Amino acid sequence: MTVITAHPLADTLAAGLAELAIALTPEQQRSLLAYVDLLAKWNKTYSLTAIREPERMVPHHLLDSLAPLPHLAGQPGCRVLDVGSGFGTPGIPLAIARPDWQLFLLDSNHKKTTFLRQAIVDLRLPNVTVLTERVESYRPEAGFQIITSRAFADLGEFVKLTRHLLAPGGEWAALKGVYPYEEIAQLTVDIRVASVDHLAVPGLEAERHLVHLKTENAAA
Repeated sequence: MTVITAHPLADTLAAGLAELAIALTPEQQRSLLAYVDLLAKWNKTYSLTAIREPERMVPHHLLDSLAPLPHLAGQPGCRVLDVGSGFGTPGIPLAIARPDWQLFLLDSNHKKTTFLRQAIVDLRLPNVTVLTERVESYRPEAGFQIITSRAFADLGEFVKLTRHLLAPGGEWAALKGVYPYEEIAQLTVDIRVASVDHLAVPGLEAERHLVHLKTENAAA
């Protein structure tokens, strides 16, 4: 892993990426740290996240967003929808790590999407589209191969609100804390759990899981 030393949090980020076995270029690492700097700056005025210290943003926002990456099967050109993106997690870190994906960041909060639009300009992310809409009202021309969320809703509600947005053969990839036994048990019979990945996020003591869901008639 190449370590960039100009930023005070460069070593922390590089060590975390190495632990996750995610290889990013020095330029990608700089972009991730620039995102943290921008978030910390805006957070002073707009209170986008309860975590205010940049050194805590690296594990809680960058590494937590990137930990699912090795478990996501998106091919080049994959359309990924981040529902309830908030201040851009996991969407912006994923967009930086996978410039060959098309990321769509959806949130109904105008304050947050204003930040997201500024972020994609400052970070020069041509593969990101920001949407200020309610997910149930969003009607794009094409569906998404991956629909993800981080702390958006329970699994049943997540599926219900986004089902019309899933492309044929696509999957939901929901970021969760502890293993969501009850939420899984309450899923409707036409939704199946393809797999659940346990994620070990460097610098975080809390549990993390990635739940992959598909429609019952989708290919395995």
